[in-house]
Amino acid sequence: MKTQVLNPFIPLQWQQPAAAAPETKAAEGFAGTLHKALGEVNQLQVNADEAAQKLAMGEAEDIHQVMIAMEQAKMAMQLTVQVRNKVVEAYQEVSRMQL
Repeated sequence: MKTQVLNPFIPLQWQQPAAAAPETKAAEGFAGTLHKALGEVNQLQVNADEAAQKLAMGEAEDIHQVMIAMEQAKMAMQLTVQVRNKVVEAYQEVSRMQL
């Protein structure tokens, strides 16, 4: 069995293996994919908050895991903001087009 290496800075739904069935992606649509991606970004934020709280209360066993959780949340949020900026830019470009 072949193991897959996951990038900790990219949400899991964006790291799907190449063998994923294309009809499942088409079935859920853009809105479903967007909703799922935002849910994972939110979960990363919640995990980072919980890790920071545990660290502040002295319950965290490993400060490295806290920093990794915080960096994952930061990178996911930055990626989300950049995607949003590109979508808004594309919408503005289409709205300026003359028909």
